[in-house]
Amino acid sequence: MTPINLNEASLEELVVAQMVSLGGTPSWVEGDPKTFSASYCLDLSAFRAFIHETQPALIDALDLDGDSPITHKFLARLQGEITKQGIVACLRDGITHGPHQVDLYFPTPAAQNPKAAEKFAANQLTITRQVHYSSHDAGKSLDLVAFVNGLPISTFELKNQITNQTVEDAVKQYKTDRDPREPIFAFGRCMAHFAVDDHNVRFSPKLAGTASWFLPFDQGNNGGAGNPVNPDGVMTDYLWKRVLEPHSLANIIENYASIVRTKDAKTGKKTASAIFPRYHQLDVVRKLLTDVTANGAGTRYLIQHSAGSGKSNSIAWLAHQLTGVKHMGVRAFDSVIVVTDRVILDNQIRDTIKGFTQVGSTVQHADSSKDLRDAIEAGKKIIITTVQKFPYIVQDLAGAQRDKNFAIIIDEAHSSQGGKVSAALAQALSKDGLDDGVEDVEDALNRLMDSKKMPPNASYFAFTATPKNKTLETFGHPYTVDGVVKHRPFHSYTMRQAIEEKFILDVLANFIPVDTYYKLVKTIEGDPEFDANRASKKLRSYVEGQKHAIRQKAEVMLDHFHAQVYQPRKIGGQARAMIVTSTIQRAIDYFEAVNAYLAETKRPYKAIVAFSDFTDDSGNKITEAQYNGFPGSAIAARIQEDPYRILICADKFQTGYDEPLLHTMYVDKPLSGVKAVQTLSRLNRAHPQKHDCAVLDFTNDVDTIQLSFQDYYETTVLAAETDPNKLNDLAADIMKAAVFGQDHVDIFAERYLADAPINELHPLLDTAVAEYVDALDEDEQVAFKGSAKAFVRTYGFLSAILPYSNVWWEKLSIYLGFLVPKLPSPQGDDLSAGVLESIDLDSFRVEKRTAMKIALADGDAEIDPVPDAGSGGRPDPELERLSEILASFNALFGNISWQDEERIRQRVTEEVPARVAEDPTYKTAMGNNDKANAKVAMVDALGKVMLDLVKDETQLFKEYADNADFKKWLEDAVFRATYRKVA
Repeated sequence: MTPINLNEASLEELVVAQMVSLGGTPSWVEGDPKTFSASYCLDLSAFRAFIHETQPALIDALDLDGDSPITHKFLARLQGEITKQGIVACLRDGITHGPHQVDLYFPTPAAQNPKAAEKFAANQLTITRQVHYSSHDAGKSLDLVAFVNGLPISTFELKNQITNQTVEDAVKQYKTDRDPREPIFAFGRCMAHFAVDDHNVRFSPKLAGTASWFLPFDQGNNGGAGNPVNPDGVMTDYLWKRVLEPHSLANIIENYASIVRTKDAKTGKKTASAIFPRYHQLDVVRKLLTDVTANGAGTRYLIQHSAGSGKSNSIAWLAHQLTGVKHMGVRAFDSVIVVTDRVILDNQIRDTIKGFTQVGSTVQHADSSKDLRDAIEAGKKIIITTVQKFPYIVQDLAGAQRDKNFAIIIDEAHSSQGGKVSAALAQALSKDGLDDGVEDVEDALNRLMDSKKMPPNASYFAFTATPKNKTLETFGHPYTVDGVVKHRPFHSYTMRQAIEEKFILDVLANFIPVDTYYKLVKTIEGDPEFDANRASKKLRSYVEGQKHAIRQKAEVMLDHFHAQVYQPRKIGGQARAMIVTSTIQRAIDYFEAVNAYLAETKRPYKAIVAFSDFTDDSGNKITEAQYNGFPGSAIAARIQEDPYRILICADKFQTGYDEPLLHTMYVDKPLSGVKAVQTLSRLNRAHPQKHDCAVLDFTNDVDTIQLSFQDYYETTVLAAETDPNKLNDLAADIMKAAVFGQDHVDIFAERYLADAPINELHPLLDTAVAEYVDALDEDEQVAFKGSAKAFVRTYGFLSAILPYSNVWWEKLSIYLGFLVPKLPSPQGDDLSAGVLESIDLDSFRVEKRTAMKIALADGDAEIDPVPDAGSGGRPDPELERLSEILASFNALFGNISWQDEERIRQRVTEEVPARVAEDPTYKTAMGNNDKANAKVAMVDALGKVMLDLVKDETQLFKEYADNADFKKWLEDAVFRATYRKVA
């Protein structure tokens, strides 16, 4: 028997006692369950007390102390408005009843406003145990209900692991024993319903019976799910001690919780979603606001939050609250600029912020510099623009804007923060970048260098799931370990935690490598030599691009989709799949192959192809619409509708695409690093009916995918800062080549800054190009161009973050920036030319391997800093005969489809070598210690053994007799096995 002080009721008692003991104004008090009206879904006693204290004139007008028709008419009106608008909107705005405005809540007061502080303190917060919520089933009760001014804002089911009851039991109770038709569980009636035990917290903003979706609300523990051990109490007491602390709760009511209403542009159908922050979202926004309050503008923040973790809402909540945050009593930012490459984010931010009525008209999209200028001057607080438009917008900002402070929120920072973007931003927003007239070259250079620095009047908030080294060094928080300066994110919500919490799916949990086997044969008499490496790449591309190969792979994909995804009704029968291809032509080929196979098999679904418009060799413009029958802008919506189930992509939709119905991905494209993580992560979006996902990979090996994901499984850390001295080293190497002199650089920079005509600039570049071509050999050209590109790349990055400037670096960067594009690349001879004309595809087959889970190691990952060296020299070509190239190629990718592979393996590896080793002539040759003669004897012995096998192993003998590659391989393999064994 469980001691009474450890049972479920004791946890209720603890929660209430600790909430009440928090104190403050307002403060929590324990409520009386007897005063709860199930029919009107409110605590009448607390509601009357609030109105008595704050709006006493309404007591008589609404007869709140009585029980008359007037009373019931008002309570019915109150119930109806909350049902229609949601509790959060009613708390913020109050309701009207006849001629009366009834305030239901008083918000957090501004500083130095004692009247507002007095009203805020009058809010009545009650936490009540065992609330009998049903008007038709009096035995039903909730463990806890939290009320604000008598109106329920959240419910709680508590469990205690000591009694073998966990948070999962609480979730099950909500799903199966809490009727969503009851007023307290109706949509929008409460902000959240919490399932709590002594280890974990989960919540749902909307109850829908067994379809209810409960999200994790844990703090995280050592990079994973759960909560850390709490030396001062229960592991989950952060919920009632910190999150529901009165001022924290007020902040959630006023700035986070909302009902977002959207309208389908095509159907006109309106939908409503209840929004409540998860712990990591609440935590990151609050920590960022606290830091801005303390430090003001001019700081850089990197937020590493896993793909699918709700970054869009985090960005919306942050943007909204940054418009009002103050530093030293003054508003920290005049405007908040959100830079994104996702069109959908614009609508998400608009929709989310509409819920905050006090700033409902503050959002504007800027497509031009005029839009941005007009928005700032019109007092728009939040301005959204795209990565592509941003550099062109900011470079034209009027000087007056540079006197203002800006918050720059960057969505997916790894892709949007190139050096040119940050330089354009800095130049436009810097207070020191005003054009007062150029006195001389030195002034112009200093002004240009200063404008590249990240200005003190702008703060950056960079969100990404996969920070690259440049992103970490630009925005990460620096810290020192053993004298080495490293950089880490300001805040992390790791992929590991998201997966363990089941907030996103593990895309590596069901990874199926698909091997492709082909045999290539010579079609010419001779045996010419080719560059082996380049020839092998051409051979792979040739085989994979053959219509026959694409058709076979398409059949494997569609058969898998039909049998493993469509027929089992994955995601409640709504599952979609994506085919990822390497080129536009490959995507079109797949589209045609998929359509043909779907028509042949009479399957009830269709495919869509997605690619960027292009012009073919005949000058015709090729668009998606020509293949799909509708514009590319409609693809994201159409794939959600039947009969469309398969999305075939060439680069599009592989980053930033958020579609929970995607279940399976078929990959026929080389992927590694960030690209692999971003692409496969399209599958990880959760859905109430989505319990797994799958990847079938036709191209990449397991090790490559595993290494790609490992860097981003937990927090990513930059191992060391980029050493600025590398710029000195690169500059020295460049000047040592004597392609140009310092005087060239000085004159070019002077003319460039003075806006000299183009005919005065080109000669200074062309003389250097001529010297590069005439004086440097091929390897020296490669080294020089590599160093020049590395210098421009590294300086462009470091110039924004170094605390000092260097005139010589700036001049050299200007000169090289124009010179590099004019330098011809060393051509060399293509020693693989003609290889495709010399071969033909003899056979092709595809074979799925067993599904596997790719495991990732726990712990933070360190990535190396930005490479600061040139790309190095060209590798010497490794020449091999065509026959050898084909032999190694076929051996690597699979050669022969054996009828009984296991039996053949036994024959080749055991029986044949054993019988050859017993041949008397071969034994004598080996005894003479002459390896060459022994090999000749072994070949004769092998021929006799193979002839003996002709009746039993016809296919094996045929390959030995007809396939020179196989025969040579077998001879070498048997000789190695037998000669070493006997000698």
